[in-house]
Amino acid sequence: MSQLFAVHPDNPQPRLLRQAAQLLQNGGLVALPTDSSYAVVARLDDRAAADALRKLRGLDERHHLTVLCRDMTSISQFARVDNAQFRLLKQATPGPWTFILEASREVPRRVSHPSRKTIGIRVPAHPVTLAFLETVDAPLLSTTLIPEGEELPLNDPEEIRERYQHALAAVIDAGACPFEPTTVIDLSGPVPELIRRGRGDPALLGIP
Repeated sequence: MSQLFAVHPDNPQPRLLRQAAQLLQNGGLVALPTDSSYAVVARLDDRAAADALRKLRGLDERHHLTVLCRDMTSISQFARVDNAQFRLLKQATPGPWTFILEASREVPRRVSHPSRKTIGIRVPAHPVTLAFLETVDAPLLSTTLIPEGEELPLNDPEEIRERYQHALAAVIDAGACPFEPTTVIDLSGPVPELIRRGRGDPALLGIP
């Protein structure tokens, strides 16, 4: 059964985050709040955990998973970013955005899109997410926690634990979080392309 770690939404207890991080290091999946609904995360270098993450969501290899990064420095490690893209990313992050970028050689082949060689990247603005990334001290593979066959993400940590008690190693409970997905912008082409309109307003970035 998955463990539930109830943390303060603004100042999460380091001891509880360390316990959840240890379960992640042991190959488990962890559900945690973000600035746009709950997400499930796995270690980026753990192939079995990445496969389990896809299985939990019912996703195939063509679906973009997202690399959760703590800051802009981490983004440059996993994606090729030119000056114009960097300025746009700096303007938007941290925040409820996912950017599709050309994957660097640092990204495991199983993580990037199989034909396009692209990767989803995001820097969240939720204090718990950022504190967990700092605790783990590494970017994480993630996906929004939307049950297979459904359209809306889960937002109740108790329900998440009940529904996925055998699939998740831990649920970090910081209460309900914003109930809207990220806005997805594809930066892998010649001009930015809006893929999904979500919590982030594209007009703020000059994207119609």
